[in-house]
Amino acid sequence: MKILGLFRHAKSDWQDARARDFDRPLNKRGRKGALVMGRHIRDYGQKWDRIVASPAARSAETIEIASKDSGHSYPINWDRRIYLASSATLLDLLREHDDADETILMVGHNPGLEDLIFDLVPDDGSSPLRDVVEAKFPTAAFAVLQIPVDRWQDVTEGSASLVHLTRPRDLDPALGPELLD
Repeated sequence: MKILGLFRHAKSDWQDARARDFDRPLNKRGRKGALVMGRHIRDYGQKWDRIVASPAARSAETIEIASKDSGHSYPINWDRRIYLASSATLLDLLREHDDADETILMVGHNPGLEDLIFDLVPDDGSSPLRDVVEAKFPTAAFAVLQIPVDRWQDVTEGSASLVHLTRPRDLDPALGPELLD
């Protein structure tokens, strides 16, 4: 059994219209969301063999803030292919991983992460959490999928179960969509 965590970067800052998208940092709400979600991920209790992350500024800052209280140091693979990747690219990237890594936490962006959930979790009405993702996989959302394979290269579409989903607003209503930055 392989475990895949998906953690979308926290809310980023759009104030500098000249900044490259790749270089956008987190805004105040994003920093708070990353901290709250980092504590949640720690308390969820899953130990990660590896973090695979987009090197975009907002992803790196999300990891930095979220890991402050974790009490663990996880190896991180920075992979530029995650930045603005499609689900197909993310799936290819997963299939490349060493099978010794039983658990991987992927930190990246939408729509790729959301689409990866849609591709891996069957749309057969059996997953109420998938239905929640269909409404929105917001910034700083965290999902956990169980995939019944021994090798990452054997991951196929429709093979996973979505066993956990938490959005920042589930932990702090002030981090919900009604709050303006």
